[in-house]
This record gives sequence, C-alpha cells and structure tokens, in this order.
Amino acid sequence: METKPDERFVKPKLSTRVMRRPEFGALIGALSIFVLFAYFDQSGQFVKLGGIARWTDVASTEGIMAVVVALLMIGGEFDLSAGVMVGSSGLVLGLLVTKVHLNLYLAILLTLIFGGLIGLLNGYLVVKTKLPSFVVTLATFFLLRGFNLGFVQLWTGTVRVDGLHNAKGYEGVYRALATTVWAPNQFNVDIFWWIGVTILGSWVLTQTKIGSWITAVGGDANAARNSGVPVRNTKIGLFITVSLAASFVGIMQCIKFDGMQASQGVGEEFTYIIAAVVGGCLLTGGFGSAIGASIGASIIGIAFIGISFANWNTDWNYAFLGGILFAAVSVNTYIRRRAERAKK
Repeated sequence: METKPDERFVKPKLSTRVMRRPEFGALIGALSIFVLFAYFDQSGQFVKLGGIARWTDVASTEGIMAVVVALLMIGGEFDLSAGVMVGSSGLVLGLLVTKVHLNLYLAILLTLIFGGLIGLLNGYLVVKTKLPSFVVTLATFFLLRGFNLGFVQLWTGTVRVDGLHNAKGYEGVYRALATTVWAPNQFNVDIFWWIGVTILGSWVLTQTKIGSWITAVGGDANAARNSGVPVRNTKIGLFITVSLAASFVGIMQCIKFDGMQASQGVGEEFTYIIAAVVGGCLLTGGFGSAIGASIGASIIGIAFIGISFANWNTDWNYAFLGGILFAAVSVNTYIRRRAERAKK
C-alpha cells in the first residue's frame, strides 16, 4: 500500500509559491492598470518614455513612503502623521534656511533630527501608553497640522515658505535630490532614491534579523516577546524610520519646488497605506512586502497620470483610487486563499 508523504516535508509547487508572495496580486494589478490606460490614452504618449517619466515621478515619492509604511504595517502599527510630516519637514527646512539663515546642509541635518524625534515620540507613546497607534499618530497629525498653519503664518505672515534657491549649496543638493535625468524625457532623480529604498527595505525585511523581528512583532507581539524579540525597540525603531523617511521626502519636495505649502502632505498618509495594502500588506500585521508596496505606489502613479492622459475628469482620481483599493484587497485575498488551498 502506497503511503502518502508527510505534507510538512513536501515542497510546494512553483505556482503555489509564486501565488503566496504578497506582491503577486499587486503585479497583476499594475500590469492590468497599465494596459487599461495604454488602451484609453488619447495623447499617444502614455507608453512612451515621456509618459513613463510622468507616472514614475508621481510614484517615486509615494513609493519611498509606501515602503517604510509597509514595514510599519507588517510590524502591526499605523502612522497617520506620515503625510503631514512631509509638509512639516519641508516647512522646518525652509524656515531654518530663510528665517534663521542656517547653512543648507546644517538645516537638512536638523530637519532629519526633527523627524527622528517626532518618530521617537510616536513610538514611545504607543509602547508606553499601549494606546492604538491610530489614536497616537492621529493626535500627532493634528499637532503638526496646527504647527504648519498657525506657527508658520505667525512667523512669516503666509502659509508658504520659499526662496531656498538663494541658499549656499542649493545647486549641489538640487542635483542630488531633485534634478532631472535623461532629458528631454524628464525622468526625475528621485526614481533612483525610490528604487534604492525599495531594495533596502526588501533586504532588511527578508535577509536580516530585524526583518524577522518586524514580521514576528506584527504577527503576535506576545509570542515574539516570549521568544526574545525586542518588541518595544522594534516598534519604536519602525516609527522613527517612517518619520525620518517623511522628513527626507519633505526635504526633497522643498528643494524640488523651492518651497513648501503648509497644506502639503495632508491626506497623503492614506495614499501610503493604500499603496502598502494594494502591495499585499495585511491590516492586521505580520505579512507584507516592500516590493509589493512599491508596486502599489506604481499603480497609484499610473492611475493618476493615466486618467489625465485618457482625458477623463481628474475629479474622479480618488474615487478611482478607492476602487483600486477594494479590487486589490479582494484579488489579494482570493489569490492567497487559493494558494493556501492548493495541493502541495
């Protein structure tokens, strides 16, 4: 009589392993959205380098933040202050340069320190008070938004800070963070920062002990703690990472546009979360992918630019984004369940 092999020691089929990957559904979605807008494109430019440069420019800054937000979500937490933190950091940089008259490089360093401290505060309050990160970071969101509007207007008389191009060293920083390459197609250099952050995030998550800690903490914090995982430090470190990334993106945008509006970044935190969820991250934590989050950001970039290239009403951008979110979660859930039921 033939004995059935122990399923624990049977290697799953390649198709099953691929379907179990968090980013699989996002990749299918990205290809589908790209084909959709390539078909409806009215300009004839969407599939050309100029069109690709447009949507990658949108996706790059979204992608940088989506990757770090995905790591935080895999760790079981949320940061609703990530979007407004982008605007706050740009404003801090602008004020330090134009009002305090600091050297641009020193101002950038102090802005990053500011971001790190906000992240430290968020993380410390979450682990110390045991309040949901949703509540803690929502409070930070309103505090930072109040700073952006009230303090900046009190100091400058406006809700915008600009004039950084006069600072010493501006040209060098602009080349590193905001210049375009491969002209005349206008690919922005931030695409390389996006790719770099995606590679780094994926390496940390899949190849390092810290990545194992992040997944363990998001899956079951108590079990992780009993296994010797530094749950407290892991969570605080993730919050610091998100705020530092937001500060970096704020610096990039402030340099790129030679200034920052007080309202900039507000609401973007939901876009980052959407990109991460579309990329396969579970809202309950413990599962996700940096590459998937990056693909999710690509979908957002393709959709936003594709709508304008198709001559559709751009007022429907966010309605379309909501549809993408619902469809992506449904597809990811279906694929994951099929993969789990698949025969070994």
